[in-house]
Amino acid sequence: MDPIVVRGLCKSYGKVQAVKDVSFSVTRGSIFGLIGPDGGGKTTLMRIIVSLLSFGSGEVFFQGRRVDREPDYVRAHVGYMPQRFSLYQDLTVEENLRFFGDLFEVPRAEVKARRERLYEFSGLAPFGTRRAGALSGGMKQKLALSCMLLHAPEVVVLDEPTFGVDPVSRADFWQILQSLRDQGITILVSTAYMDEALQCDRVALVYKGRILAADLPARLPDHFTDPLFLVDTDAPLAAYETISSSALCRECSLFGEGVHFTLAAGAAAEGVAELLKDRRASFRSIRPVPPGLEDLFLLLMKEEIL
Repeated sequence: MDPIVVRGLCKSYGKVQAVKDVSFSVTRGSIFGLIGPDGGGKTTLMRIIVSLLSFGSGEVFFQGRRVDREPDYVRAHVGYMPQRFSLYQDLTVEENLRFFGDLFEVPRAEVKARRERLYEFSGLAPFGTRRAGALSGGMKQKLALSCMLLHAPEVVVLDEPTFGVDPVSRADFWQILQSLRDQGITILVSTAYMDEALQCDRVALVYKGRILAADLPARLPDHFTDPLFLVDTDAPLAAYETISSSALCRECSLFGEGVHFTLAAGAAAEGVAELLKDRRASFRSIRPVPPGLEDLFLLLMKEEIL
């Protein structure tokens, strides 16, 4: 059995259904990403998997054991990094690592050996005597990850570990995760950043407690079946308002490069160009473009709302 298996999982808070019939599995030595906006159910899913939340129905297995029946086993063997990992700000990097080693009852001699290995791949060695509160956001996340890895878990669960971290530190953090994956560690990670989906071996798009689609990152855009067009313009808002309010498009979304749209039945891209000219909405061109992960996610979100 895969290290993490979720089958038909449902979780409600009163009348609010936070998780709706979710099923997925994470294969050993891989990175599985839960991708979606805040409030989509990612944190609830992860807290259930690490045995911190009960659930209404379904099954959750951690290394072949039922999470609801053997929570102590899960907590002893998982590496869990929540959204707000509580480092001790007044302790140094080294003192934080030593504390978490004691917390997980790792022998002192082994803590020292593991600390040196963690320093090597995290780049924390020059900051060993610096207080955690004086570290940058990216270095704090690396320290939090190192503390979580001290007891050498085979499965780690990371809830939005790069939230609020600068792009360079995000890239460094993902290199660390891929290094862990290459060592055979199984990783379940959540993020709201669509570009981070490409760093995963497999991803699931999560919205309002449901998995909208799950596949290899490179294959997910293939789920977008309608021809997609780009309006190349310096005035995307005007173009968007013109197109989206017409009967010519089926879906229309703002992007940094302009406007993406699909055509309604019987409509043609030439008709959209004529409409923009009639409304005096400036644009340079309209051309077909390959759909991306964000295009698919926006489409699936709209279908879910409808």
